[in-house]
Amino acid sequence: MAASGKLLELFYDVVSPYSWLAFEVLCRYRNVWNVDLRLRPGFLGGLMNLSGSLQAMRFVTAVEMKHPEFVESVSRELWMRIWSRDEDITQPESLLAAASKAGVQPQHAKELLGMISNPDVKNRLKQTTDEAAKHGAFGMPVIVVHVDGVPHMFFGSDRFELIAYLLREKWFGPVPSRNAPKL
Repeated sequence: MAASGKLLELFYDVVSPYSWLAFEVLCRYRNVWNVDLRLRPGFLGGLMNLSGSLQAMRFVTAVEMKHPEFVESVSRELWMRIWSRDEDITQPESLLAAASKAGVQPQHAKELLGMISNPDVKNRLKQTTDEAAKHGAFGMPVIVVHVDGVPHMFFGSDRFELIAYLLREKWFGPVPSRNAPKL
């Protein structure tokens, strides 16, 4: 946990463009606000009875379990593939390509791909999705801000000013380095 004792959990699914917005903003603000950002890949379909990203989110969950240092870059690449370049993220070749572009070694990417049908990975994804639901989630993104041990749930990618207020921090807009006041 960050020295400040402030923890933010982002429950997300790469099929959600709003999750992508929240992901990018929180990744930019983790050092600005001095918070521990915990990325929590979930399955939107598990909350909304939809499908489309199950294999991708199992893949991201496998990354989280085996190579957590790549969760951010693999998640970002999957968003880029589906929402920026209109590429498929449901096929194994696409998942391997995303992992490669994110810097995962090919042998590790193949191992991770092989893990998506593993019961441990399935259970981890289900557990994370259930945790989001216990916080009151009905969609994604869900951001759970823990301050002094008390969780506060925010839905959507348009609540950053409220999160900043709760954290007693400043909100500089979606790109803090461009909007930060100059001394």
